[in-house]
Amino acid sequence: MAVVPVSQLKGGERLNDQVFTKRGSLLFDKGVYVTARELEILRSFMISLVSIESKGGSEPPTEEQEQQQNAGMPAPLNPLFQEYDAMVAMFRKVVRLAEAGAELPILEIRTGLEGLLRHIEHYNILTFAPRNKSLKEYLVHSSILSALTSCQLAKWHGLPVKDHLPVALGGLLHDIGNARVDPALLEKKTKLTPAEMEEVRKHTVLGYQMVKGVAGINEGVKLCALQHHEREDGSGYPLGLKGDKIHPYAKIIAVADIFHAMTNNRHYKNASSPYLVLEQLQKESFGKLDPTIVQTFIHRVTQFHNGTLVRLNDNRIGEIVFSDRNHPTRPWVNVNGTIINLTLDRSVHIQEVIQNFA
Repeated sequence: MAVVPVSQLKGGERLNDQVFTKRGSLLFDKGVYVTARELEILRSFMISLVSIESKGGSEPPTEEQEQQQNAGMPAPLNPLFQEYDAMVAMFRKVVRLAEAGAELPILEIRTGLEGLLRHIEHYNILTFAPRNKSLKEYLVHSSILSALTSCQLAKWHGLPVKDHLPVALGGLLHDIGNARVDPALLEKKTKLTPAEMEEVRKHTVLGYQMVKGVAGINEGVKLCALQHHEREDGSGYPLGLKGDKIHPYAKIIAVADIFHAMTNNRHYKNASSPYLVLEQLQKESFGKLDPTIVQTFIHRVTQFHNGTLVRLNDNRIGEIVFSDRNHPTRPWVNVNGTIINLTLDRSVHIQEVIQNFA
């Protein structure tokens, strides 16, 4: 064990004790490996000394250790990550079968999803970062993330327990029709032409055709593939349905689908701040999305305790010190002793949640 100045701290050192901010909030747990990210945070909070396991000679953290830390998950690897990785491997196969027009292995899909959902208490929508996520496998990851988020939202919104797995299954399969869409259109980096957009929109009908004859899943799950782009005011597609004509499962999945589509990198755009996406969802709730579902989603994902560590869009790092429930996406943030009220300063927003101590 050694106590060293942060100015002399090397990447790869391992913290031997917890590190707290000057206000007493936990910054890092014992055992965290120091990378450039941790060094930046320590300096931002003007931490002068830390205790490490050894001074010098430490091996740098592995890629897996860095990914665990970046996702806010302590070692050893959280079981959610293990089940998520297993789900990725299984769903790759499902996508290949869908591309070939083969029958979907619904029992295997259901079993894998049940294994994943057993660990949903470890899933934090704003901070969970899948390991080894690639842009090429957007369909695989967005489908699994939508399943997790849809299940969580169904619970928060008060749906009966019997609906939780079907909602998750609907989230998992809602975009399966994209497996039959020309990849060149899905990966196009410029704006689609009207004709190309019509081709992409066919994924809703294609997906429904793929699941409508599958035994063992209810009609609500099947309708998620068809209806997740329908909107409350009838402006959606493919049928222009309104309000109560849209299945409740599809209304939940519409929110999850938009959130993950906007907060993940795509071939034609970079990921947006989740907080800006939440604000966009709030705007969409007026006429487009079910407002009660949207408000439940925003209220619950922003329920962080004071002390939560965040990065602002100007790269400053601070901690949440007060959350105004009338403006849940714009709390007060303490940056090196200066309080920034994001409700008043609209030029600043939270870019990411680094660590949640709730």
